[in-house]
Amino acid sequence: MNQVERKIYFARQEDIVGTTDPEVAAALRAERRRENEGLELIASENFVSLAVLAALGSVLTNKYAEGYPGKRYYGGGEFVDVAEELARNRAKQLFGAEHVNVQPHSGAQANMSVYLATCQPGDVVLGMDLSHGGHLTHGHPLNYSGKTFQIVPYLVRKDTETIDYDALRDLARAHKPKLIVCGASAYPRIIDFQTIADIAHESGSMVMADIAHIAGMVAVGMHPSPVPCCEFVTTTTHKTLRGPRGGMVMCKAQFAEAIDKAVFPGVQGGPLMHVIAAKAVAFAEALTPAYKDYIGRVLANARTLCAELQARGWNMVSGGTDNHLMLLNLGADGISGKKAEERLGRAGITVNKNTVPFDTRKPYIGSGVRIGTPAVTSRGMGPDEMKRIAALIDRVLRSEDEAVWTQVKAEVEELTRAFPLYGEA
Repeated sequence: MNQVERKIYFARQEDIVGTTDPEVAAALRAERRRENEGLELIASENFVSLAVLAALGSVLTNKYAEGYPGKRYYGGGEFVDVAEELARNRAKQLFGAEHVNVQPHSGAQANMSVYLATCQPGDVVLGMDLSHGGHLTHGHPLNYSGKTFQIVPYLVRKDTETIDYDALRDLARAHKPKLIVCGASAYPRIIDFQTIADIAHESGSMVMADIAHIAGMVAVGMHPSPVPCCEFVTTTTHKTLRGPRGGMVMCKAQFAEAIDKAVFPGVQGGPLMHVIAAKAVAFAEALTPAYKDYIGRVLANARTLCAELQARGWNMVSGGTDNHLMLLNLGADGISGKKAEERLGRAGITVNKNTVPFDTRKPYIGSGVRIGTPAVTSRGMGPDEMKRIAALIDRVLRSEDEAVWTQVKAEVEELTRAFPLYGEA
């Protein structure tokens, strides 16, 4: 599809919506403009291909398909069965998994299904503390995980800001958890899944590895895989996988029936078949050499951006990055993460506020910002652009002058025009 055809595709999409709902059509146009003109540096966001977008807007959204391929509770499922089988088989090939369930609507529901398949209310679960890089579903007290299970949080070391595996082993020996949850939403370093699995199995525990952020790297062998050593592996299908928003569970064959029952009818009803078709498309893309090259560029861009920010005097949690994200620690005496997010947003640079290890600020305020390179890499940007972006971030964060932010926004728009989203001018 060439540039003109892409323009026609989006214009037609918005015009069709506009014939029924001009207000929603206007929101679609405005969001497309925002994405095209700004720098998307939220580590958990990305831009899907036009093929994934087309599958998401397909007739498969019309089909109710409770159950699984060949065992649906509604008739007429022969073609959605094809889409789901393709998604499952491609995911198995991509990750080397024994069993895959592609029905979870989100990463949170993927995680919920593993809890349901393995634990009873009140069971002890070890999970990484949210402020140290974990996720809400890893045991936060306001989340279902924290409300349902007895959560024992584990932390990073204060000196290195990396996972304290020795302390984790001590906690596992002392508490004998039913499940150890590993993986993170704001952790910039390699996770040693084999060591965590060894710790778990020493204490009679099972492991759920949540690779929502690093799935792309795991898929192409640029991060150690938890699939061989962990009983359960969950992920989202967006982020580095560059697919539709959704979730997925992988597990050893012996747990296949328990996981499938936990997903349906355990935590959700009918699957979103248009999303599952889009997952299948994204997995097909992820199996290509071009995708492996893309992930390599994501990692190279992250290293460059991180190093450039450090060269300008900014403190990075753990001193750097091994993956697609970095966590900038603004310090307890600096501006808050919330203010940094707002200020950068005014300049056309989208990031998210984040807590940092041992943060003294509340999570909604935070002392850090999380920055990632998947989306800008999807646009074709490389190390030279990362250096320029680092300089722009530095100027915004060091200035209280709105005129500076406005000037940076103009420079951001100039930069993004050279890398049009979906090839649009």
